[in-house]
Amino acid sequence: MDKPFVYDNYVTGRAFVGRKYDCTILGNLLEAREHVVMYEPPKTGKMSLIQQTLFNMRASAKQFMVIHVNMFNVRTLEDFLVKLGSAVIRPIFSTAVEYADVVEKYLSGTHFVFDKDRFALADEVVSMNWKADRNDVEMMFRLPFKLAAERGVPFHIILEEFQNIMNDKDYDDALKAMEKVLAERDRSASYIFTGSRVNAMKYIFAEKKYFYRLVEYLQLQRVDDSEITEHIVRGFMIGGKVVERELIMGACDLFRGQMWYLNHFTSICDNLTKGYINEGVLMQALKALLSIHEPRFTAIVDDLTDHQLSLLRAVLDGVVKFSASDVIEKYGLNSSANVRRVKDALKKKEVITFNDKDEPVILDPLFEYWVGKHFFGIR
Repeated sequence: MDKPFVYDNYVTGRAFVGRKYDCTILGNLLEAREHVVMYEPPKTGKMSLIQQTLFNMRASAKQFMVIHVNMFNVRTLEDFLVKLGSAVIRPIFSTAVEYADVVEKYLSGTHFVFDKDRFALADEVVSMNWKADRNDVEMMFRLPFKLAAERGVPFHIILEEFQNIMNDKDYDDALKAMEKVLAERDRSASYIFTGSRVNAMKYIFAEKKYFYRLVEYLQLQRVDDSEITEHIVRGFMIGGKVVERELIMGACDLFRGQMWYLNHFTSICDNLTKGYINEGVLMQALKALLSIHEPRFTAIVDDLTDHQLSLLRAVLDGVVKFSASDVIEKYGLNSSANVRRVKDALKKKEVITFNDKDEPVILDPLFEYWVGKHFFGIR
């Protein structure tokens, strides 16, 4: 039987809630072969949005090929290039001879090779025989365009956790090489850059302005509370259970409409009772959810200095002008120069970000609740 509240994987179809506008925008961009970037906190629905959009496009009889590269464990430029090459080549070709031929045909003059030993030992389709240079980046980043043009089918390449490219010390040259390829305006393929470290992605695409006017930024809209409420009520009804809509609205506010948290939270509620779901059940489920994430939250605050904790407390108190003399004195922040350093540190640690109005936002809604109520004791 289908689970009513899915939180262990991305969702599509009936399990996908809201964001019809976002799906339409992303679908239009992909059909126009535009490159797209999305950066949101972890588990906010980036992959669900992409997969639902692709699902909609397939339902409309659109023909395309999807290449997915998860860069979560990328630590060097070579890691990324080998992963990208394998992801592009493997769905199209199937034998060692074909792998060798495609590397020779499309990647000649580079440090990419087909290594029979590496293929036998590690199932590696593309290997490198030297440290990657700028030409290697350009040729590999261009490979999907060449194969898409040859096959007559557009490619959509998902680069998940793209900010990890900055783990390599030569990431600046690599990003410039990628820019050069996208500036060629080849419409046979499109890249979708996603990242869960919001401030790191902002640094690449908004502050340093790599890929300026070459990619379209798609900001995920908050799922409408009424759609979330209907989803949850319908999910409980499958098991013959009833919940008051007002209680669900309160959960929507607490989790800021974040569906991953809401689905996990309601799944716990679903398992706690066989009938009416009252406020007591919701509080018990919240306690259980907090116990799961508390070690992670504790690790976050353990990594913060006293000044960083003080500024975080100021954020919880609703402060937006941190360099004001009364704020500096009240929270013991020493000086406006120190405030800038502390803000940068909290951004680098992905605890807070700043919106277009330069107002602070704590990235994780459940952490915001936990640190306010359980660490500072103010909520």
